[in-house]
Amino acid sequence: MTPVTGTTPQGITSEEAASRWVRGMFGRVAARYDLLNHLLSFNLDKRWRARTVQRVADVLARPGAKILDLCCGTGDVLLSLEARGGGAAIFGSDFCHPMLIEARRKIAAHKLRSPLFEADALALPLASDSLDLITVAFGFRNLTNYRHGLEELARVLKPGGTLAILEFSQPTNRAFAGLYGFFSTRVLPFVGGMISGSRDAYSYLPESIKKFPGAEGLAEQMRAAGFASVEFERLTFGAVALHLGIKESSVRPAGAP
Repeated sequence: MTPVTGTTPQGITSEEAASRWVRGMFGRVAARYDLLNHLLSFNLDKRWRARTVQRVADVLARPGAKILDLCCGTGDVLLSLEARGGGAAIFGSDFCHPMLIEARRKIAAHKLRSPLFEADALALPLASDSLDLITVAFGFRNLTNYRHGLEELARVLKPGGTLAILEFSQPTNRAFAGLYGFFSTRVLPFVGGMISGSRDAYSYLPESIKKFPGAEGLAEQMRAAGFASVEFERLTFGAVALHLGIKESSVRPAGAP
């Protein structure tokens, strides 16, 4: 079985310290986050997010569905969900306040009123069995404990609710993997650090991807947390993977007897 871990920034030895480091890191790059996402992914990040929204369109179409975009960052997925959603109630959450400020600006510019709240994904201030869909785009990898994260997401989802995790993965094409490795370890830290002013943030990115479970490993962890019908779709030669799972009715909150 794939070891259950969490994000481990270099030199950090506890979950609490890792959480503080990641929150501070995202706070430092929030103002340039969108620019760097688009630049460093050659705009492929827009396609990846669009694919995620497309795959959950059936939930968006349900009248009264309650949907959370977790680790929403500056709100790109949230806006796409709103654009495609019908009568669904859609809101976003992140544990980094500067990111939420950027998201609020973007939401206001589009004349939307999507509710936002600041919270840790490992301890959401939401009732059990309350959501129809949770989307997490490029944020799950940064949780300090993946198992606890999946258990918490299962707790707040309704039985039959959907979890969609879009995350970086390991390329499956050998030639592309070599090119990707060079870009992520040499080019990305230099360009990202120069534009954002935080080289450590863009050195952390390739290291966090390298340590993160592959697509099969994450799917295994989702099943262990109580998700059924788990599937994943590799995008861009496997550099990114979109995971989907359905909460089984038998799932209990973490720590329940």
